[in-house]
Amino acid sequence: MPAISKKGLKMPESPIRKLVPYAEDAKKRGVKVFHLNIGQPDIKTPQVALDAVKNNDIQTLAYARSEGSEEYRNKLVSYYKKHNVNVTADNIVVTTGGSEALLFTIGSITDPGDEIIIPEPFYANYNGFSTASGVTVVPVISKIEDNFALPKIEEFEKLITKKTKAILICNPGNPTGYLYSKEEIQKLKEIVLKHDLFLIADEVYREFTYDGLEHTSVMALDGLEQNSIVIDSVSKRYSMCGARIGCIVSKNEDFIKTAIKFAQARLSPPTYALIASEAALDTPQQYFDDVKEEYVDRRNTLIKELNKIEGVKVANPKGAFYCVAELPVKDSDHFAKWLLEDYNLNNETVMVAPASGFYSTEGEGKNQIRMAYVLNKVDLIRSVEILGEALKVYKDSL
Repeated sequence: MPAISKKGLKMPESPIRKLVPYAEDAKKRGVKVFHLNIGQPDIKTPQVALDAVKNNDIQTLAYARSEGSEEYRNKLVSYYKKHNVNVTADNIVVTTGGSEALLFTIGSITDPGDEIIIPEPFYANYNGFSTASGVTVVPVISKIEDNFALPKIEEFEKLITKKTKAILICNPGNPTGYLYSKEEIQKLKEIVLKHDLFLIADEVYREFTYDGLEHTSVMALDGLEQNSIVIDSVSKRYSMCGARIGCIVSKNEDFIKTAIKFAQARLSPPTYALIASEAALDTPQQYFDDVKEEYVDRRNTLIKELNKIEGVKVANPKGAFYCVAELPVKDSDHFAKWLLEDYNLNNETVMVAPASGFYSTEGEGKNQIRMAYVLNKVDLIRSVEILGEALKVYKDSL
């Protein structure tokens, strides 16, 4: 029988999606499942984006330009300017989602055997993207006790080798909801300039910052022009996860030219999705103000309810729409599966994402889960109620 590649065998399962079959089986049994496992907002997509596709009179659905249409990239230039990022259309490559943006970026700046330093816990697919490129993730562990703040720069310095090519952050963070301060971004700037590294910032949650705090883009810092790369996407900003449109932004011409070659190899981003994404840039500010207010309300509700459960520790997110909670269990993978297979409260249960998949360090995050507050407040309160009751039963069942 032909053998599967070593790289393929090393590809990690998604902690977010691997439990889907168990959730589907639960639903077939008539159990209602509250999905706190995935960052799929229930917020409505801006009508202007939906109308742009609905009312379009395209007769032939042709290829788009490999780097995205000039019209869309020019509109993105105006969008970024509002966020203190001054770029041109030539600094932008449109991709099929933020995932492809990361794949193109890692493929453009690394060779097999190279290393990327990432504060963990981190977005689980960073492991998969790195494995696909034969790259080693070198983690710097942040702690729930510190609300997952940036580890000390000395911790980064210890890990830099001749194979290190970049530092990758998600800001605001998935899965932690941590928002890096301008001072922390400045510290990262100093270290990447000192060691001639790339600083990659996944900024797809830029709009979602709370408590009066502001987002600082790595592209807004002077002196980082040749080192900074931004990963972006319409998925969360406009609640358009299914559009699969993202982009890479960088002033490093050699990097952009290389990324375009990857873009040409996959031909083009999807045309209808480009049309919807271009239209979405006309979304009024009130949309974001309302969404932010809703997420703050949901965050406060979720944290308040979780803190009522004995033995649960939870970080307080300042951005995005996730939080990491530490549970009084030894193995959150087993617990998450048990919730779907063996437990329900009045025919209802919850689906969470085990946090171990958001770490690359073996054994870390085994008693943690990621929860996405993408449900309305009533459902969030009910979900946490189910979780609390489940923990009581789970202890007795072991």
